[in-house]
Parts: sequence; C-alpha cells; structure tokens
Amino acid sequence: MIENICGWIAQAGSSPVDAALKGTQQADWLVIGGGFTGLATAHTLAELHPQSRIVIVDRQRAAQGASARNSGFVVAYERPEPEELGGKPFNEQYHRVTAIGKAASDEVSRRVSTLGIECDLSRDGYFFAVHDPAKLAQAEAQVRTLREAGASAELLEGPALSQRLGTSFYKAGIWCGGGNGLLQPARYAKGLRDTLPGNVWLRENTEIVGLERMYGGKIRARSHDGDIEAGQVIICVGAFLQRVGVRDRAVFPLELSASLTRPLNEEEHARLGNATAWGVLSTRVAGATVRLTPDRRLMIRNTVEYRHRDLAGRSLEARRDRHLRGMQRRFPWVTSEHLQFTWTGHLGATRSGEPRFAKLERGVYAAAGCNGSGVARGTLWGRLLAEMASGGQSALLTAVLDHARPGWVPPSPFFDVGATIRLQYESHRAATES
Repeated sequence: MIENICGWIAQAGSSPVDAALKGTQQADWLVIGGGFTGLATAHTLAELHPQSRIVIVDRQRAAQGASARNSGFVVAYERPEPEELGGKPFNEQYHRVTAIGKAASDEVSRRVSTLGIECDLSRDGYFFAVHDPAKLAQAEAQVRTLREAGASAELLEGPALSQRLGTSFYKAGIWCGGGNGLLQPARYAKGLRDTLPGNVWLRENTEIVGLERMYGGKIRARSHDGDIEAGQVIICVGAFLQRVGVRDRAVFPLELSASLTRPLNEEEHARLGNATAWGVLSTRVAGATVRLTPDRRLMIRNTVEYRHRDLAGRSLEARRDRHLRGMQRRFPWVTSEHLQFTWTGHLGATRSGEPRFAKLERGVYAAAGCNGSGVARGTLWGRLLAEMASGGQSALLTAVLDHARPGWVPPSPFFDVGATIRLQYESHRAATES
C-alpha cells in the first residue's frame, strides 16, 4: 500500500512545529490559513502594522497544505480562449485579467528576492502543449494575442518541440514566457513561513470551527482548545470557507493527484536529449500537467475529481497507476520503480473562473478560488487583502474587486451531480492529453 506523501514537501523538509492554540488569546489581526495567501497576508500586515500583534493559525501544518502540493506554475499569462483572441468580444477583458496576472507573477518574484527564498524560481516560461493538434486550434492567433498582452510567445511543432521536451508525444505547443515561470511550491511556501516577521505568531494544528461577533465589535474565533479575540479577521482557507463557519457557496474543492519520480540518472536524462527543466500545461481542464524539474525528476498530474473525501489506500494506488500510464505515453522507458512519491491536494474553483475576493462583513475579509493559479494569484491576494483591510486603495485592488464575480454554487445534491458529470465529460474530452 502506497503512502500519500507529497514529493515537494519531502524535499523541502519541515520547519519546527509551532504550538497549537490553548486558552484565550488576544490579537489585533487574525489570519486563518497558512498557505500562500495566508502567509503573504501576514507578511503584508506586519509591514503595514509593525506594532500590531498578528496571529496566523492553520488546522494542520502551515506551508504544507494545498499550496505546497500544487504543480508550481507561476501564472502571469493564461492561454487565451477563442472568444478572447484579438478582435473577439472578450479580448479587452483578457487584457484586464492578464494585467492582474502579471502583477501576481511580479509579486512572487519580489517575495522570493526580498525574503531570500531558495525555491528554484525560474522565469523562463513554460508550454501549452498537446498530443492532438486539433486541441490547439487557432494557435497562431493565440500567439499573437499573447504577444499583444506583453508575453514572449512562440509556436513549436514536430521535431522542434520534441527536441525541447525530450519526447515526441507532444505534436504542437506554445512556449510562453515574459512572466510565466516555475518553482518548487513547498520550498516557496516554507520560505514564506520561515521568514514571518517578529510580530507574527503562528499557531499550528489549530482548527477554527466558528466565528462570532463580541460585544464591542471584536470577533471571537473558536477552536477546540481555545479562542482568539481579534479586531480584524482575514480568512485564507481556499475552498473550505464553511469549515470556519462562513456560509458561502461561491467556491468548491477539486481533488487532484500527482506523482514525482526519483532523479533521473545520466543515461535516463540522455534519453530526454539532456533537456533542461520545463513545464507543460494541457489545453484541456482534465489533461495532464507535466514537469521536468531542475534536479531531473519527472512529475505528472493527470486526475481532477470532485470528491468529499480524500483519496487513500487502493484509490490512491489506482491514481498512481494512471500517473504511470500517462508518464509511459510520454517516456515509454519509465517504470513503476521510477515513481518515488504520490500525493493528493485540493484546488479551489469557482463556476466563472473568477475569484471570491471580498469584505464579508465588518472586520472580516476572505479570498479563495485561484482556479489553478494559486502560486501567483494566491500571493497577490494576500497582499491586497491586507491592504484592503487596512483601508488602502489602488488601481490594482480595484481591478481585482471588479473581476471578483465567482458565481453561485447550488446546494447538494444538485451541484454534486452536476460537477461529477461535468468532470467526466472533461475527462473524456482530454483523453488524448492525459
């Protein structure tokens, strides 16, 4: 039976455990959630309010949840959809959203640089690539639209693409740089955690189960073993707002699974033409995300499911088998013995693809629903949440608020049935790309 161990976290290592919350504590600011968004929020609050007491809590280990388990793509430029191409109805909106994406990517680079985080950050771009060329229709128009938005973009096909990636599986692809990048997500998250300023107190293994308004306006956050009374609360728990007692149906969780190989030896790396590190995103929602890391490991994520319970045991083994089949379609010489780690993680999604970013009520703020772009957007949301809660204003904050229309999610069982059917349909559409 395989264990659910995230390869990124295993490589990053663990920080010393911070104590869980006990008794009643006071705080000027409470941040709930220790992923990219929560950690970036705490950093920004500490910069804006150096004399304030800031507490950040996480229900498990900070910097080891969904943020550390993603694929590590720093997204500035999304691939434009047909209606977003030049001259199409949503082209102007695409440029507005891309401006936010570029700011988000820059925010990651700024954090990595100023905090001295070692996370293998590369700004050399990545690929949108397909096995079936029909799934990259209007490729030249996509390249033009990306360039108009400020990206570096190039269409590669056949041998030119195979030589770059070390596999002939992909028949066509768009390389996109100028802001898109890759990093080791667990090292980035750990770096944000380990550099928290002195006026930030971290409480791990602390599950907040409810919020209540106190007499005088403060907010009490309740956990099983203690309470925190704070003047302002910022919630950064991704798709799980309801866990902390917030009735909000804008964001829902998707469960993904991935596998990471051991480092390739010299002979195996030569089979890839000694390719340098790269990343590939599919043009289909349920297609495979694949990476060759700087330390010569191969990673694949080719499952996406709407589930209420985490994968484990034989279910996880079945997903690992699917990872192996996907890997062997690209690299036939890979065997099960190459796979060193297999794990699951969650993605916060919304119906519209736009985030939930809002002031929920007096003194309570939240952001969720990065829709697969959590490294960059999650980091930026953290900064902007702290600025908004502090009374700040900016053109960028206004743009994010204007964009934050995630749509309503119907209650169970209606949404459960619809989501399951939709993902089955997307998996069928992506069959050639998994």
